[in-house]
Amino acid sequence: MASSNNSNKSVVPEAKEALNKFKYEVASEVGVNLKQGYNGDLSSRDAGRIGGQMVRKLIQQAENQMK
Repeated sequence: MASSNNSNKSVVPEAKEALNKFKYEVASEVGVNLKQGYNGDLSSRDAGRIGGQMVRKLIQQAENQMK
């Protein structure tokens, strides 16, 4: 039976814009030229660098809030 939950659905729509902005900031930090719109020509390695750095920063932020 198919699940009725859509994992791509934003629980907080405002968060989508904030995460998108965060993604571009991180891409700039790691030296990946991310452009508005289509980025299908982006290598898996570069996409992983962006995603990995985003996760590291989010974990660090969460750890700092727990202190």
